[in-house]
Amino acid sequence: MRKSALLLFTAAALAAAADQQTFVGVITDTMCGADHKAMNITPESKCVKECIRMDKKVKYALYDGKNVYTLSDQQSPEAFAAQKVKITGKLFQKTKILQVDKIEAAK
Repeated sequence: MRKSALLLFTAAALAAAADQQTFVGVITDTMCGADHKAMNITPESKCVKECIRMDKKVKYALYDGKNVYTLSDQQSPEAFAAQKVKITGKLFQKTKILQVDKIEAAK
């Protein structure tokens, strides 16, 4: 019985780890995405924060050079606004939401 429980726990942990991916990109917002020029607010970090504050529907996001992913964590990204980061988490492809497990500055 104990071996079965241990095997199930190990399998579940491995499956959860398999869902983990690493994404590298720039912290932005869902309104501006890749291009902050239209807002005419500089620097870009200020634009990101202002867009978030102006409209409750606007969320922090990751732009990876191709796609904009809405982030599940809406507190931690503020410290990284307009900076290149590495995010570990799970992407829900259908909704383009990235579940953030870890966020750190990218080198």
